[in-house]
Amino acid sequence: MSTQSAPVVSLRAPKDVSVTDIEHELNQIWKDYQPDNLAQDAIVATQASTFTFIVYEPEPTQHMLAVLGFYSGPIDGIFGPAQVKGIKAAQESYQLPITGKLDRQTMDKIQAAYHERITTTHDTHALAVEKDVDRRGYVVTDAIANTNPRRIITICPSAGENPDVGAQVSVYCPMKKQYLHSLVCSEYITLRGTPDALERNSKSIANLAVSDLPRFLWWKDTPAPTKPLFKQLAHQAHSVIFDSAEFTTSEADLTQICQILAEGMPVIDLNWRRIAGWQELTAEAFDPPARRKDITEIDRVDINYEQGNPAQALMFLGWLSSRLQWQPTSYTHSGGDYDLREIDFVAPNGRKIHTELAGMPTADSGEIPGDIMGVRLTSTNPKANCSTVLCSEVAGCMQMETKGGTQTARVEEVTSLAERSAEDLLAEYLQRWGRDLLYEESMTVVAQILSKVG
Repeated sequence: MSTQSAPVVSLRAPKDVSVTDIEHELNQIWKDYQPDNLAQDAIVATQASTFTFIVYEPEPTQHMLAVLGFYSGPIDGIFGPAQVKGIKAAQESYQLPITGKLDRQTMDKIQAAYHERITTTHDTHALAVEKDVDRRGYVVTDAIANTNPRRIITICPSAGENPDVGAQVSVYCPMKKQYLHSLVCSEYITLRGTPDALERNSKSIANLAVSDLPRFLWWKDTPAPTKPLFKQLAHQAHSVIFDSAEFTTSEADLTQICQILAEGMPVIDLNWRRIAGWQELTAEAFDPPARRKDITEIDRVDINYEQGNPAQALMFLGWLSSRLQWQPTSYTHSGGDYDLREIDFVAPNGRKIHTELAGMPTADSGEIPGDIMGVRLTSTNPKANCSTVLCSEVAGCMQMETKGGTQTARVEEVTSLAERSAEDLLAEYLQRWGRDLLYEESMTVVAQILSKVG
């Protein structure tokens, strides 16, 4: 997970314990901080009474780069400048193209070098770094820490053959100036083990959630509705949180999310929140009565997005078609230079709608894979007042202008949310959580779209 940069008070640095001793160890910490056991001017620390936050954190890249000597930053799972620098150093060392991006060739080479150092050569320096990395507790970004979770449980799958699950416990308290002598603190539990060991202990891990408080599961991996660990944690969660920007097989993974939703589990996709500006300006474009009456004339939709991940484009199309009650009739993925996807719909009045999703190659991809760059809504009826072009502030309207008709269209510039980190979006949700019915309705249409793949 992420490191916490804000000042904190550590009541207990990360300490290795057995899984069965976790509750005893944490209870002892709080017993030590009872007012009766403290000096008169000591800081009083109390447990937060908010929610349990469970994170499945499978990203091993920083760990492996640290062992190989290419990375010295925090093991936080965030793809930031420090990790880019480490990847470039590894690429230079292994004579790969120096891009700073974690492509398959780079990942394979890092994994091979890591396993050789640890399991084959038994490099003493690498083993010492490995031990040091394992001692680092996982804390969260300031944005999430300031929501004062009652308990944070981080689950870290690891390589190896150890049949047991290892645990660390610690307690951290965000330092707030107005409460220098009374801190509200969070418990941190970090669990490490092989995927098989974690699966075997899925029930015990689920039982670590604090009873009678909301529980949130941030699954930082592709959806896994059949995995025992996922099922055990998800079925008791008030929300299961994903970020589809990180999906590697977007359509298959979105289908899995639709399956999870169909089973009645509440889901939050942080990537869905990134398209809010596109939704708001699209709706606003048809607020005027003179345009509202022509919205049913739309029969052509073009969506351009940064090539690599069509999740945002598919979710926006699912939202639009759910609002206008379009039913998908066909889906063709022809690929090519623009990874073209063509989806046809029929409106309640029988009007046929054709949509195209194009992945635009970019020289310098943004931090969020697949960000929408432009949306164009038009009609074959020249008298219809519905032509609308939305563009990101980064890409402008260049791609949409090549299609013609922008002189008579309503043109809006959308402020991109690409700079909003997953942690910031998640922190906002944790303060105002609940089911997102609009998302669920939109994903129902996405499921129908994906079922039409020809």
